[in-house]
Amino acid sequence: MSRPRTSGAADSRCPACAAPVLTQWVGTVAALRITADLRPLTADQLAALWEPNRLSWCLYRASAHSPPRLRWLTPSHPPDCHHPHVTEHRCTAEPTTLF
Repeated sequence: MSRPRTSGAADSRCPACAAPVLTQWVGTVAALRITADLRPLTADQLAALWEPNRLSWCLYRASAHSPPRLRWLTPSHPPDCHHPHVTEHRCTAEPTTLF
């Protein structure tokens, strides 16, 4: 029997478009289940993808051997952050079923 994953993260691919994604619970009191694209984006690319209900995240790693953790991008986030920034996954693949 395998041990359960303790990091709270699941690296995988989107079942519809096969894009690499990270699915993770973010927050401690009222957590959100987030599926984020793993493709790092620049600040200009994040601004171009901005929508009212689409969140952006800092993909934080404490060390090279630790799992990635999604952190909120807030106004207090440092502008010179060296971690990659990603956004919530929006699948572009057409549905394969009628229902």
